[in-house]
Parts: sequence; C-alpha cells; structure tokens
Amino acid sequence: MMRAMRCLVLTCAWFMLATPALAGKTPPVAKAPVWRGQTSPSKAALARDKAQLAFQRDLVSVLAPRADAMPLLGAALLARPLFNQPPSNSFHSLIERAAQADGNGPAVSWIRLADCDARAATCPNPDALDTLLKQAPDNAAAWLVKLGVDARNQKEDAAREDLHAAAAAKVYDDYAGTSLKALADSVGVLPPPAATFDHTHAAGAVGMQTVMIFGLASTQPQPSLQLVAKLCENAGKDDSIKADCLRLAKLLEWGSSPLARSLGLHLRDVLVDDPAQQQQAKDARRNLIWQVQNFNQLLTRVQDDSSLAQHLLALARNGGTEMSLQLAALRDDNIPIDPPTDWQPRKAE
Repeated sequence: MMRAMRCLVLTCAWFMLATPALAGKTPPVAKAPVWRGQTSPSKAALARDKAQLAFQRDLVSVLAPRADAMPLLGAALLARPLFNQPPSNSFHSLIERAAQADGNGPAVSWIRLADCDARAATCPNPDALDTLLKQAPDNAAAWLVKLGVDARNQKEDAAREDLHAAAAAKVYDDYAGTSLKALADSVGVLPPPAATFDHTHAAGAVGMQTVMIFGLASTQPQPSLQLVAKLCENAGKDDSIKADCLRLAKLLEWGSSPLARSLGLHLRDVLVDDPAQQQQAKDARRNLIWQVQNFNQLLTRVQDDSSLAQHLLALARNGGTEMSLQLAALRDDNIPIDPPTDWQPRKAE
C-alpha cells in the first residue's frame, strides 16, 4: 500500500513537472531596449531592430540554397524567430532539409525537436525524438527528453526506463556547441549593414554579430531538468531509483552545459550520505556559478570590445561544448576558473 501510494505521488510529480520545455524555447524576436525614464524604445533603436531582422532574413536567403547540413542548420536557427518567412526559407523547411542533407547528425535532430506545435501538444517533435534516440543512444540528454514526454503522458513505467537508460549513457550533450558553431560560421557570410549596429559601441559589426549568435544559441532546446531533480529527490527508499540518479549525477557533472553540471552537483549533494562528498558538491557548484557569472559579464562587454567579440566568435567556430567554450573564454581573458576563497554567490532576493 505504501509503495503504491509513493508511486502515485511520483506519477503526480512527473505529470505536474513534465511541461513541454522544448516547445517554450522559441526565440523571441529582438526588441529595442527601453531605458530608465523612457516609455518606449527610441526611434534609432527601433530602426536598428528593423535593420537587424532584415539582415537576419538576408543571411537565411544566402544560406538556404546550400546542400550540406551545417549551413542549413545555421540557416534554420537564424530563421526560427522570424515571422512571415517564405515557405522555402522557414525554420520548418530548413531544418527538414538539414535532416536529409549530407553531414546531418544528432545536433540537427536535437534542433528539429523544436519543429512542433505547442498548442497542438506535439512538442517535442516525435519523429525527431525517435531519430535522435537512434543516432545518439548513449546520450543521456536524449533519454531525458523522452522521460519528459513519457512523464507528461503519465507513462510511469516508460519514464522509469528512460531514467535508467539516461543513467547508463556515456555522455550528456545538448549540442549547444554545434549550434553555436553553425551560427558563428553562418553570420559571416554577409557583411552587416551599418544600420544594424549602434555606432556608439566600439565593437561595431562584430559586436552585433556576437550578441546575435549567443542570443540565438541560448534558446537551445532543453530537457525538463527540473523534472529529473524532483524525481530523484523523491526517490525515498527506492534504492534502484537512487542508484540510477547517482549514476546520472556523475554523468551530468561532466555534461556539456552549465545547467546539466549544476543538476549533477545538486543530485550528488542531496543523495549521497558522505558529508565530505556533499561539501565537495557544494564547492563545485559555487565554482560553477562563478564561471557562469563571469562568462555572462564577458558577454556584456562584447559590444564595446572588438577583440573580445572576435575571440568569442573564433571560439564558437572552433566547436566543442557550451561548457568548454565558457572555460576557454575565461582562461583566455585571464579570469580564474575558481573564485576567491571569500567569494559567495549572491543570494536571490
């Protein structure tokens, strides 16, 4: 009776938390900033927004005739937030072509997960998920996407199998590094018109390009990591779930993204019984927060630092993962990877 009750609780937790995270990651169209004291963006800012969107459409038009997967992936990512695209240059058309092109792989299928209709409850794209699981059966990220789908559909046994498969995987990769590379390679196929960037910022065109690619890449589809956290936290005395969660935690700690690493360290902190390991996990999360905050500060400088903007574009074009890019950027800017001993993350107010 108690086990049945606990299973019911877990099922409810899965159902409540298994929101279609992939559907909600559609990039918003860029809007001009509203500064303090203003009630609306300035005319100059609105004009830049319009010029940037036109530039983005032009990039898509230049890339769309390509026949290989990576330029088509870049075009699809650029087209995704654009409205009223010609059918042949739409996100749907371009990502479908990328999936059929030479050089396609799981990174394309990952973005194709977002080619769906949230209002029709078809997210993530089921065909893309099936393909992804065949292409990357050893990627925990793919199984965690499936876990979210099965949990949302209240398929508890299937979701439990998904967790086990994720724990048995070899890597966690959300392919953000590949998306960044595709965007960084794509954004340079045309010179940005002067109207697309604010001439009061020293980095000019390259600063605008860097902001564009990192902004678009930040909308990468993600599994419902909150669901995974709650499932593992609620494992209770179910040793098999706890064991899988601990195996998954080790994998996530070396995952491709800061979000994955943060979850892995959190799971180690709450699931292990050894106080020393708990403290190690807390210390590692503190280091991770330091790294993410400092990288975000680098991004705030790119519009006024052309050498930094060019360097971040070069790192993106080199490929790798989101995490490896961030660490390389910090090292290259002589920012310590570990924080000072007296540094603590700012507490949420």
